[in-house]
Amino acid sequence: MKKSRSLRLVLGDQLTKQLSSLTDLDPENNQEQDVVLLCEVTEEARYVPHHRQKLALVFSAMRHFAAELQDEGINVDYIRLNSRGNSGSFTAEVERALKKHGCSKLIVTEPGEWRVLQMLESWQDKLDATIEIRPDSRFLCSTAEFKQWADTQKQLRMENFYRYMRRQTGWLMQNGKPVGGKWNYDQSNRKPLATSINPPERAIPAIDDVTRDVIKMVAEKFPDNPGELATFHWAVTREQALTVLDDFIQQQLIHFGPYQDAMKTDEDFLFHAVISPYINIGLLSPREVCEAVLQAAEENKLPIETVEGFIRQILGWREYVRGIYWLKMPGYAETNTFAADRSLPAFFWNAETQMFCLQQSIQSTMRNAYAHHIQRLMVIGNFSLLTGLNPKAVEEWYLSVYADAFEWVELPNTHGMVLYADQGLLASKPYAASGAYINRMSDYCKNCHYSVKEKNGKNACPFNYLYWYFLDRNRDKLEKNQRLAMPYRTLAKMAEEKRLKIKQDAEAFLAELN
Repeated sequence: MKKSRSLRLVLGDQLTKQLSSLTDLDPENNQEQDVVLLCEVTEEARYVPHHRQKLALVFSAMRHFAAELQDEGINVDYIRLNSRGNSGSFTAEVERALKKHGCSKLIVTEPGEWRVLQMLESWQDKLDATIEIRPDSRFLCSTAEFKQWADTQKQLRMENFYRYMRRQTGWLMQNGKPVGGKWNYDQSNRKPLATSINPPERAIPAIDDVTRDVIKMVAEKFPDNPGELATFHWAVTREQALTVLDDFIQQQLIHFGPYQDAMKTDEDFLFHAVISPYINIGLLSPREVCEAVLQAAEENKLPIETVEGFIRQILGWREYVRGIYWLKMPGYAETNTFAADRSLPAFFWNAETQMFCLQQSIQSTMRNAYAHHIQRLMVIGNFSLLTGLNPKAVEEWYLSVYADAFEWVELPNTHGMVLYADQGLLASKPYAASGAYINRMSDYCKNCHYSVKEKNGKNACPFNYLYWYFLDRNRDKLEKNQRLAMPYRTLAKMAEEKRLKIKQDAEAFLAELN
């Protein structure tokens, strides 16, 4: 008896042959049976104003992945954005493909965004087909396992989860204890960049005709979207992504640990791997990345501080925020601890600000669809927090402009860690800081219109007075936080005249912000 034909939908961030919806494909008989569908659709390309490099990366990677499947004899139906008859709707294109190929069943791996999952589940009633949604097995911790862990915790702190995952994987463990005697070497990984150390040249993947066609299409169809296209630098195949990973391990990893929080003028990448987009769209797996780094560390006797700092980013933070997302959605996005409601400043899109640190971080964002985690957290994020920008506006911006941003990873990081809008669920304190932090970790302040040494007045670094104004106006929500005891003691000792000047400077700055 002939097996009924199934349609297997692959989303743009699921570009791996080990995908749960593809693992039981039979290429030998596939021409008579299952069809793999990939769609470039307008509704996904436009639900936020995506950075044009992000669009080009995903579309080009999708086209290359489809070609690889076809080369293996798999029956692929690929719908381009400019394909004749493309409706622009996922639902409509899936319905059309089901009818076109005579499929009675749709198989898909669970998506990374709540709204997409809702769409897929709605298809049970809309489409004339059986819908099978399979778990996403690409993560190191399933959503079910994360919930089991969460049920045992009084507070859902990343550090506790990270230790749990270290024990589960055995990574950087010896006889049940952490290698080196400590779980976390974060304190050793906060060095400003030494002037004698310069980042090496990075491996830049070649751009082929497929990518050139995609870049041209994106330029034509998304002329008003943010971001430069001329500086496109992304890997679009698994082979290219593996080359980038190897280059990082050989060239940058040795310095990644101590200098991961450092920032330097006109240096967009420093020693960062810049592989998060490849992991998030499926070109690399988190397991193989971590295992490659662990192997290199063993072979080259790399410092534990460097290795642990890298592993924590993936095994800890990445898995943790995904767990938080699926545990707390859909209500997670609706909280707003500080009732922040200020509109997003125009310079978030054009970098036209006299604050040099913001200018540098936003310019890198627009140039590369990338900024590293300290630029995102302690420069752009810190500013967003201190000025009371509306969480939804900030979250949409982060989701739009970064190549690695998909809601499951972007929302907890931005809502919880950057903005503390989740009432302290994710972070134990707001990541708020004055200009002194940025001055310590970068050379930005040397080139700034404002003076980081001045605390008040027109020439003072805005971070200085905005920081104290933030603490003062949110005293009722934050004063009892033990991790903020020291700054609140300082604030309590501050002369009333000084506090008044801080308030005046802050309110004057905020009044002119938009």
